[in-house]
Amino acid sequence: MRIVKNLRKDKIGMISLLIIVVTVIVGIFAPLLAPSDPNEVNMSLRYASPSWEFLLGNDHLGRCIFSRIIYGIQPSVLWVLVVLLVSVLIGAILGFLAGYYRGVVDAVIMRMCDTMLSFPGYVMALAIIGVLGVGLENILIAFALIKWAWFARIIRTSVMQYTELNYVRFSKACGVSDMKIIFKHIVPVTFSDIAVISSGSIGSMILQISGFSFLGLGIQAPNAEWGMMLNEAREVMFTRPELMLAPGLAIIIVVSSFNFLSDSLQVAIDPKLANSKNKRKDTIPLSKMKVRENEVAN
Repeated sequence: MRIVKNLRKDKIGMISLLIIVVTVIVGIFAPLLAPSDPNEVNMSLRYASPSWEFLLGNDHLGRCIFSRIIYGIQPSVLWVLVVLLVSVLIGAILGFLAGYYRGVVDAVIMRMCDTMLSFPGYVMALAIIGVLGVGLENILIAFALIKWAWFARIIRTSVMQYTELNYVRFSKACGVSDMKIIFKHIVPVTFSDIAVISSGSIGSMILQISGFSFLGLGIQAPNAEWGMMLNEAREVMFTRPELMLAPGLAIIIVVSSFNFLSDSLQVAIDPKLANSKNKRKDTIPLSKMKVRENEVAN
């Protein structure tokens, strides 16, 4: 409740949360909200200008851009959220085991994470796509296989600092089972940290999905996806740049919303960050003070 109250005070965070919620709802109910079929080809409307029937105009095949933007939420955002939940779940289980039990368990799990993290993310994803083949499903599988190691390492660090607290040690001394200690004492205090790192990483995952689709490795035609829409509009980017505007703005707005929400969650969890930011704003560097004094003197 304290985190929710602190988050409500942040206008940017609340606006970002509202944008994300609206985007998710629109993506879920895309078949009901889209004004037309996103894959319907009508060459007579090729490159048609925006109208009341087609709010954002039509693409090179006469398809409704607005409907394709709405349907593009599903692969660009919703499926990314699903993969994120799977990655966080795997990373959290292994991170809790490594951070709580330590010893051999920690060593084995961390060596697995080191092996996965030793390869650059894009290179690893391309290798998995090369083995499994091109397609959105294979990219999502690649992300799930890559991201869990990063989450496991971050969550392990968070768990280790809480296992040293006095009430956790007291529970161990009283003979409370490990699973009860983890779920009752450690999971609640680490949940906020997990929420922050999850909201911070989803923006990069959306950009990566769009990037792979832009390269032709993601979702295949005729299905709608924001990165693929940018790729389709690339051929006429100089003659009709407005075709790249809608999917580009959609990616920018959604990714920025997740990044702003992540920053707001950090401040809501630790209000000291907000106080430190205010102090930095109120504190004027000595060099700037001297410049202002010279301006006043002149």
